[in-house]
Amino acid sequence: MSIIKQVSLLSAGCQPWYRDVCDCSRDCSFAYSSTLATYIYKLDDQYRRFKLDSVICEHRKTISAIAWNPHDSNLIASSSADHTIIVYNVAQQKVEAKLEDTKGVPCCIGWCPFSPDTLAFIQDRGPLFLWKYSLQGDSNTGVQPCKDCAGFNSAVTVFRYHHKSFGKIAFGHTDGSISICVQGIKSQKHILYPDERKDGSSSAEQDHQNPVHNLLWDPLSSDYLLVANFKHGLRLVDTQALTVIMTFTLPSIAARISTLAWMSSGPGMFITGDMNVGILRVWTVARSSPLHSLKLKKTGFHSLIAFESDQLSQACSSAKVNSKKTDYISSTSEVCTKQATAAGVTYTPPTGHALCAFSDGGVGLYDLGKQKWVFLRDQGHIETIFDCKFKPDNSDLLATASFDGTIKVWDVNTMEAVHTSSGNEGIIYHLSWAPADLNCIAAATARSGCFIWDIGKGKIIKRFLEHGKSSVYCIAWNQKESQRIASAGGDNNCVVRLVDGTVIAKLKHPAAVFGCDWSEHNKDMLATSCDDKIVRVFYMLANSEHALKVFSGHTAKVFSVRWSPLKDGIICSGSDDMTVRVWDYTQEACVQVLRGHTGPVRGLLWNPELPHLLISGSWDFSIRIWDTRDGSCLGEVKDHAADVYGLTCHPARPMIMASASRDSTVRIWSLCPLVSSLEISILAGKPLRELIASSDAPLSADSMPLLHGTRSKALLLQRGNDNDSKQKLLQRFSQFFTAPGGATNLWNLVDVIRGKAMADMPESYSKGILHIKHLIDSKTSTANQLEMVNVARFGAGGIGTPSREERFHEAANIYLQVGNLQRYCEMMVALGEWEKALAVAPGVSMPYWESLARRCVCIA
Repeated sequence: MSIIKQVSLLSAGCQPWYRDVCDCSRDCSFAYSSTLATYIYKLDDQYRRFKLDSVICEHRKTISAIAWNPHDSNLIASSSADHTIIVYNVAQQKVEAKLEDTKGVPCCIGWCPFSPDTLAFIQDRGPLFLWKYSLQGDSNTGVQPCKDCAGFNSAVTVFRYHHKSFGKIAFGHTDGSISICVQGIKSQKHILYPDERKDGSSSAEQDHQNPVHNLLWDPLSSDYLLVANFKHGLRLVDTQALTVIMTFTLPSIAARISTLAWMSSGPGMFITGDMNVGILRVWTVARSSPLHSLKLKKTGFHSLIAFESDQLSQACSSAKVNSKKTDYISSTSEVCTKQATAAGVTYTPPTGHALCAFSDGGVGLYDLGKQKWVFLRDQGHIETIFDCKFKPDNSDLLATASFDGTIKVWDVNTMEAVHTSSGNEGIIYHLSWAPADLNCIAAATARSGCFIWDIGKGKIIKRFLEHGKSSVYCIAWNQKESQRIASAGGDNNCVVRLVDGTVIAKLKHPAAVFGCDWSEHNKDMLATSCDDKIVRVFYMLANSEHALKVFSGHTAKVFSVRWSPLKDGIICSGSDDMTVRVWDYTQEACVQVLRGHTGPVRGLLWNPELPHLLISGSWDFSIRIWDTRDGSCLGEVKDHAADVYGLTCHPARPMIMASASRDSTVRIWSLCPLVSSLEISILAGKPLRELIASSDAPLSADSMPLLHGTRSKALLLQRGNDNDSKQKLLQRFSQFFTAPGGATNLWNLVDVIRGKAMADMPESYSKGILHIKHLIDSKTSTANQLEMVNVARFGAGGIGTPSREERFHEAANIYLQVGNLQRYCEMMVALGEWEKALAVAPGVSMPYWESLARRCVCIA
């Protein structure tokens, strides 16, 4: 059995570098790509919500496009800057086919609508390549250039197959032009520039500041094409006549369309997403101005996909919607559905859903009919995460630092971002929490020196520029002396300063300094790691720039260094020579060399309860668990898809750790299998004093692991003060060993079973799983609130707010679920649905049914 297992995943946000990085399948699934991974979400039929189904990590460089096979929902294709294209089988979790040399980075890929096993891709000015992936043999077997789609004057930004006309393709270019080609007919190649006039004349001058952002064929026409340009905005083009039919007007000159999608539920209707602000606009081809605008987020849209699935509509709707099937001729056909009014304009709110990706990495599925989020994955990092740290005084909070220039603070119970820095700091390499309850983070950046971010105020309150224009690779806030902050930089210095900016030491090194760390046993001891392959230890009270101790032995640059929190004088260091070395300060010697990584070592972490346990992360994508007593590797995992940088341990749950990687994810791990014998001993009633040892106790590789840290000793002290010791002991140790999320709710339920009243329960209890006796009360209270709201048809909140009838239906369904049948019947009567009321009334009583029947007859 593995001694380390993944218990949670903080997925990345959608990357903003390439456009076609979101897509939907026919089976109620959607996908989006971060820099190095593609995330597949599927609808859980039981709980009627979207869950992460799988993470595809097959590329080694930035993913440039993804496309779901319209013929087979199990197949999804992706292209990458590593010049590869992969066809992946989601159901079987394996690579179906791989094209290893595309001769460039495909900017766009697409499945041929009339050939289920053929994938088209293009880069730069073409040509368009067709890959029949099902052909066996050499990796490039089945790749043929399409000579009819080549020789473009400008680089291609996007292409789209026509869904009905065989071989007809539209191309958008960086100069703002569009090209229309038909495979097999070389003469069928036409180019339309955005400033072309109605008389047919055009300017051949290319405008590379006006690229085509997106284009889509009208689903009900063979010739109409909707095009979005950076400058010339939104146009409907007749590709046969090469004329612009309609130029759509945006509310302001500053507005820019980033993406668009047709809505098949409303012929002639389409939606767009703004580039600078997250405004979704609803349009019809009959009007040049938008029908309706919705501000979904502060940040702009990056991608928008229409997601219209009967299965999804049924799952996300509790009420049945009766629709009349209508035959439409084209997108200009009249919309024959119920009308609504918004801002003085009569239009039909489109049904269906929109998959939205935003420039800040957020991804969501929006119900256009109800105008609410069905799914929202907000504020994920969009690039490499270099570091992660748990908050010392609130271990439910985890901070991450990223290449995308932001620091995010996550609630590890919900895995949702609760704070995000303003960004624009360039690359953030490292972070360090302030000690105790100071709600601040110090960060090291590539171009902006160091800064202190006050989370409560939501702003940077101090900036340090002692390293000049050089990158700062590491920062360490002294946890024993809250006024001191050390930083290591590319200017060959380790700077020690006070929080007010006063420099108290500038420790000169012969080369770039990559790491620094304060000793937890002596607040004046500081260790550094350097590009000259040396580890140094400085003593602040010596008032000297010279190192007190120097440790040599690495054969390449030393990147990270960490003091042991349990063994005084023990230091570990990770190097580009692919080894981890353990040094004894008192012996002035290397006491262990840990070999096994096949790439440079970056992340290092000592376990705060087991003094011999060391964890390392490397560029070889792996995390290794070491026993420093004999140098053995106890376990290895390679779940990350790229370099592993940051490692951190949960302060209250020392067997839980987190890792950060270049694959833009944070993963939560459990080391509990390593101490399973301790858990069994506690359950068996073994005295705690026999399981907890002092940090000076001798270590034996053959004996059962003992706990040495401050957290376990605190539990031992609490054990002596508990009146109800048995339950409290189990409760505290279950939280000590288990992962965040669930354990607290479990013990709340135990308290309820033991007789604790709802009023005495903590606030967090109502947000988790409720006991059955509280569940009924809670549900009934919700139904009462819904019943009391008396609003107009579209509610006080405008279009999209639930109507009075919708609220009454929801309340009635709740009454039915909790068994209040009489109240359900009365609600149905209030809604005029007598048949439903009479059908359920016998469940109340026969006299009640007879009474209800008489009331119905009187009304009739």
